[in-house]
Amino acid sequence: MAFRTLDDLQVKGKRVLVRADLNVPVAGGKVTDATRIERQAPTIRELAEAGAKVIVLSHFDRPKGKVVPSMSLRILVEPLSEAVGRKVAFAADCIGPKAEAAVAALKDGGVLLLENTRFHKGEEDNDDAMAKELAALGDIFVNDAFSAAHRAHASTDGVARLLPNAAGRSMQAELTHLQKALGNPERPLLAVVGGAKVSTKIALLENLVGRVEVLVIGGAMANTFLAAEGINVGKSLYEPDHLETARKIIHAANESGAVILLPVDVVVAKEFKAGAAHRTVGVHEIADDEMVLDVGPASIREFETRLIGTRTLVWNGPFGAFETAPFDAGTVAAAKAVAKATRAGDLLSVAGGGDTVAALAHAGVEQDFTYVSTAGGAFLEWLEGKQLPGVEALTSK
Repeated sequence: MAFRTLDDLQVKGKRVLVRADLNVPVAGGKVTDATRIERQAPTIRELAEAGAKVIVLSHFDRPKGKVVPSMSLRILVEPLSEAVGRKVAFAADCIGPKAEAAVAALKDGGVLLLENTRFHKGEEDNDDAMAKELAALGDIFVNDAFSAAHRAHASTDGVARLLPNAAGRSMQAELTHLQKALGNPERPLLAVVGGAKVSTKIALLENLVGRVEVLVIGGAMANTFLAAEGINVGKSLYEPDHLETARKIIHAANESGAVILLPVDVVVAKEFKAGAAHRTVGVHEIADDEMVLDVGPASIREFETRLIGTRTLVWNGPFGAFETAPFDAGTVAAAKAVAKATRAGDLLSVAGGGDTVAALAHAGVEQDFTYVSTAGGAFLEWLEGKQLPGVEALTSK
């Protein structure tokens, strides 16, 4: 996967359009989590320090092609200025006279944030005319928004095809680690796939089962696999319509030689609430009025045994209902085992997806994994083996 990086660019005095993802959570007019801003800041700072005129593009929320004042990027000027360590100017549009005037006023080393790209319908339509207007504002295009790379929009795909382009540092890190994890992994390769529903992760399971040595199924979706093998899962959350899907995945694993690791013991309760009365049982001992809410210690021991000798691990989805104690124990124990192997230098570990990031943070180990992606949908589509338009535009000849 060949793509240019900032190291390949001469940017002094050049207008560099940077597609960032500043779609951060906001409450009461304040940013409540600046993680994405902080991840984009190094690219913007490096370009500014090299003497570029840096023009930042981003979407925010879903205004559906209309100007929605509450979705303006203006409130991000201050947090972005703090993150990049220099004053950021703002233009009240991303194309047209206001944007053009703001870009014309920009000095070498200056940073300008343009208004929400989704205020224009042409953004999500990947409209050629909008892409050309955006391209006219810059000399070079840098995409640093992997989290938006699965969208073929004017600011991620269209403009990249009109200007010399490169990946920013955040995009570079993401692509490098994903390539190591799935493109050309050191083997054995183990994947953890958890979460509530098989139906939302069919493409992911189908792609991974032919590529890994071990596929660990966790979360409520494991109940569907257990039920597919004739095990009574009581009143657990599972998908009776997808028992055949689970059987097909199991059959594909047998065909490819992959091992599917399902829970051998589980934590069950009669009601789902914090501190609920619960017990740990073998998977064949689940009562009709009980629901599975976590994996048990024997399942975690088996997971830890499988980790020994594993060289690469990809993780998407928790093992249990980790948001509610005591049903977080399995996810926390598994996360700590992966973190320990990673710290020891025995394992390359890449994780992503909203629930996964939250679970690793809950376990206090997100800094101990090799790489934790905050990209959400783009990370999932990459694991599913799909082509991402924003990446394709950077890597196509």
